[in-house]
Amino acid sequence: MAIVTGNSGVVKMHTTDGDEAAVGQVRDFSIESTTDTVESSVMGDTDRSYLKSLNSHTVNVNCYWDEADTIQALLDPSATIFFEIYPTGTGTGEEFYSGSGIITSKNISAAFDGMVEATFSLQVNGAVTVADA
Repeated sequence: MAIVTGNSGVVKMHTTDGDEAAVGQVRDFSIESTTDTVESSVMGDTDRSYLKSLNSHTVNVNCYWDEADTIQALLDPSATIFFEIYPTGTGTGEEFYSGSGIITSKNISAAFDGMVEATFSLQVNGAVTVADA
């Protein structure tokens, strides 16, 4: 497997599936997948045991805030959003991740000596699909 840089990554989001458009000024993103566990230990066991339970996924996007970006304007808490994330670009054969979820937080921050930045968090509803462009 080749090691690649993230400078050609693209994050697309929209409120309507199939109309996803690129989020402007993206600096970085993450997709986190976790699995819950339930304890299955019983009396007499000397070590705890666990079974796999439900999966969950979250998407975080950090960007320079752009009040003129129509996609950033859609990313308000409680909005249902469809997403496509291309870690290495949108070229033919490039792997991408897609799904939908609810925006759970939006944070706009600024410092006197820095850029105005925005962070958006999305709780995925269901699975994240992996496909090739």
